Amino acid sequence: MNLELVGAAEIGSMLGVSRQRVHVITRSKGFPEPVAELAMGSVWLKADVERWIQENRPPRAS
Repeated sequence: MNLELVGAAEIGSMLGVSRQRVHVITRSKGFPEPVAELAMGSVWLKADVERWIQENRPPRAS
């Protein structure tokens, strides 16, 4: 069982956006629910975030 977790900083790196933008995205309808709320913030399963990116992010122009 793969339990790789990511927080806002990692999601920002995955998407290439600021932490402020991550907070907007993670609160949007359809984004996976966090698996835990820690003192440092919410954490998500990396696989859930990667799946959301695949399904919701338009391909980047080359």
